[in-house]
Amino acid sequence: MARGFSMRGVMGVGDRAVQHAREWLQSVEPGSRIHDVQEDPRFQHRGVDLLWELPSGEVRGIEVKGDRQPRRKRYFFELVSNLERDTPGCFLYSGADLMLYVFLVQGELHVLPLKTVREWFLPRAKAYELRHTFTQTGAIRYTTVGAVVPVKDVQEAVAEVKVIRLRRRGESAEEPASEAAPSPGTASAPEPPEEDVPY
Repeated sequence: MARGFSMRGVMGVGDRAVQHAREWLQSVEPGSRIHDVQEDPRFQHRGVDLLWELPSGEVRGIEVKGDRQPRRKRYFFELVSNLERDTPGCFLYSGADLMLYVFLVQGELHVLPLKTVREWFLPRAKAYELRHTFTQTGAIRYTTVGAVVPVKDVQEAVAEVKVIRLRRRGESAEEPASEAAPSPGTASAPEPPEEDVPY
């Protein structure tokens, strides 16, 4: 089932995701500089949101995705950004080195080496369900198409994927996230169906 979004709602989620991404990048390399190029046409066409300038002088491109769905354990890999104009999705064309996929409700930031994940995904693309979403920008409405891919599949196939638990208020440091197994004898309640939509 296709879902609809307003551009304002999408941008709010995107802004929060970018803020988490910036904080994490600076915590990994405290002397680094981060340049926001989301509005720069030279980088929009390359699918790059941030330039991460390391103290060594090396610059890495970063693509940021924000996801606000509760309990989701799946990525939405954008394959067509605008179906009406037949434009490819950023997952296919992005020149970024890393995709930082932020699950806002769960408080997790996933670090995906984009080229490696894309090389793993493309030969298996037909195995994953496609979903359509609609975004309204004033009078213009466009359709985005993406593949819904379980996080577990990507983590098992690409060893370089990292999952970082975002700091909550009162916590002193970020720690790698892990899925806790239920205690023996404890029955877990069934989860309601997830809504598979991007940010």
